Amino acid sequence: MDEQTHEHVRELIASVPAGRVATYGDIAALAGLSTPRLVGRVLKEDGFDLPWHRILPATGVPAAHLRTEQLERLRAEGVLAEGSRVDMRRYRWQP
Repeated sequence: MDEQTHEHVRELIASVPAGRVATYGDIAALAGLSTPRLVGRVLKEDGFDLPWHRILPATGVPAAHLRTEQLERLRAEGVLAEGSRVDMRRYRWQP
């Protein structure tokens, strides 16, 4: 991925407002990427200063190793989960 695309993905993630979530696929589609995995790669390599917790799989269930922290951060912003699942119909960001 070139630097311009990388920065565009970062900008898109940063633009997801508090109290809303987006999927990896949402961000990939907006950035014109071929796969949502590239969004995950950006977050893994360069996402420490981004609202990473607002990006979820399409199922609304965070990855097991991030689940507790991610759901706590989302809860602090008003995004409530039922068990471990965020209601994507209710909280999904519509840019």
